Amino acid sequence: MRKRSRLILLGTAGGPTPKSDRSAPANAIVIGDDIYVVDCGNGVARQMVKAGLDLGNIRDVFITHQHSDHNADYGNLLLLAWETDLHTHVGTYGPPPLKRMTELFLEMDAYDIGIRERDEGRPPFAKLIVPHEITRAGVVMQDENMKVTAALVQHPPVEPAFAYRFDCPDRSIVFSGDTRPSENLIELAHGADILVHEVIDLQAIDAVVKNETQATRLRAHLEAAHTPMSQVGQIAAQAGVNTLVLNHFVPGMPPIPDQVWIDAVKPHFKGRLIIGHDLMEL
Repeated sequence: MRKRSRLILLGTAGGPTPKSDRSAPANAIVIGDDIYVVDCGNGVARQMVKAGLDLGNIRDVFITHQHSDHNADYGNLLLLAWETDLHTHVGTYGPPPLKRMTELFLEMDAYDIGIRERDEGRPPFAKLIVPHEITRAGVVMQDENMKVTAALVQHPPVEPAFAYRFDCPDRSIVFSGDTRPSENLIELAHGADILVHEVIDLQAIDAVVKNETQATRLRAHLEAAHTPMSQVGQIAAQAGVNTLVLNHFVPGMPPIPDQVWIDAVKPHFKGRLIIGHDLMEL
């Protein structure tokens, strides 16, 4: 009997500022007791606990790109897992400077880590974290549960930025990461069961940035670095995926009704369309 995978959307907001109705970007794929985390936005550990997941069962962590809404709790997640019951190695994967980030986090919390190792008898924390820097497309990890393949996507000015495909025993799941429309992503997601894709409402952006002192510059960045909702459905259709899950909603405030996203995407995609929400399990 094939192992069953669980996909949990831990946080579905986009952007670095806290939102009232959505948590920062983070996802989990669970196979048996093993947990694979994709992105580590602020509050990811608490979201995992709310989802009923055991932090001590984290197997690997994947960062799509080095923006703070995707990596802010990278170190904290690992530390809190260790302070729970983590006792096995965790592989971490992502663009540079992932190794330096790991080293600096260990240095920042060295006092607390040292006390807990001595006072509580915990295993040496630093030896449990094994960072792997990714700079090119291809297979980045393979174990008895799955194969993980990365593709370069465009999220200017941040580079490299990656999408990931998880080929699990029962299905394939692709995460776009943050990206403008990408041929590499379409190729990576070809025939996948689920595509979890970021989305932006450019019309709503105009209303949000009008009071920003750097409004023109901010809108130009958002337009250049993300995928408009009118195109996400087209991308999913070109990739031939079965299910499209919208995620990383921009703008995050004020909240936009689900029907707005559905009306914009559904005409271009005839498969199953899901509007992602925090702690949703698929």
